[in-house]
Amino acid sequence: MTAPKIVGDYLFNKDTSILFKLAKSNNLWERRIAVLSTFRFIDNNNFEDALSIAKLLLHDKHDLIHKAVGWMLREIGKRDQEIEEQFLSKHHMQMSRTMLRYAIEKFEENKRKFYLSQTTHKKR
Repeated sequence: MTAPKIVGDYLFNKDTSILFKLAKSNNLWERRIAVLSTFRFIDNNNFEDALSIAKLLLHDKHDLIHKAVGWMLREIGKRDQEIEEQFLSKHHMQMSRTMLRYAIEKFEENKRKFYLSQTTHKKR
């Protein structure tokens, strides 16, 4: 994973506005870099940028973005499941099934079933 190690490390404790510009890009790889770069912040229990970028990308059409956002949400949940669930309670109905599945992968079975049963998520 180079995005967290290069971009994330560089931006750690700096202005992260470039990540939001990348997250809004028409270029798939720039959007993916924006998401994955937040892993450096998540690893240091700083979730704000990751959650904001996840929200920006909820309706993205590309599966690679769904996977990346779900993965970062799951990483947040490993460190603070309550924060992840606060995000999910507001946004899980808007998420693609792939994004949701990645996000809840480490939840106990009943909680996973609860989120998956809330709607008929469509693959976008």
